[in-house]
Amino acid sequence: MPSSSSSSSSPSPPLPEFKNSVKLKYVKLGYQYLVNHILTLLLIPIIAAVGLEVARMGPSEFLSLWRSLHLDLLEILCSAFIIVFVATVYFMSRPRPIYLLDYACFKPPMSCRVPFSTFMEHTRLICSDEKSYQFQARILERSGLGEETCLPPANHYIPPSPNMEASRAEAKLVIFSAVDDLLARTGIKPKDIDILVVIAASSPQHLPSPL
Repeated sequence: MPSSSSSSSSPSPPLPEFKNSVKLKYVKLGYQYLVNHILTLLLIPIIAAVGLEVARMGPSEFLSLWRSLHLDLLEILCSAFIIVFVATVYFMSRPRPIYLLDYACFKPPMSCRVPFSTFMEHTRLICSDEKSYQFQARILERSGLGEETCLPPANHYIPPSPNMEASRAEAKLVIFSAVDDLLARTGIKPKDIDILVVIAASSPQHLPSPL
């Protein structure tokens, strides 16, 4: 009588989705912390073991240990060199703190100054609606702006003429003047700067292209 055999295969369980269960950002932060403090993490167990061993020893054991040590000049120099080398590597590998050395603010030239009377006169010529003009006047009175308030050169025209060339000229005037003043105060050379971070805030003229 012939025998029949049947085999059944069950699907293997899917692998766990590590992206959904573990946030890789925290893994990256943990790896960076481990790399930045690797020497500290290695020295802590060594110092703890030495401290426990010293705590177990009594005064007589210390005295006998001191008498048993026979160190010549070469061994002392080698030991001192190793200690200095380890300390140097440790302090050089630590992340360096960042301090604010100095700062510089851009001070626009007097040609960019717009007194209240000039601003309201330009508003009157541009805006034909009386309600809008009165509303602008009330906003200006309550804004806290002074008579030394400045506007970009393109806003001095009637009507204002914002364009790409004027936007680039404004950005160069503000950025270069502030950076030159800051370098002169701190005495830092431009070639000594590795990374420069520029944050562009909103202004009356938008600069869509990099300098």
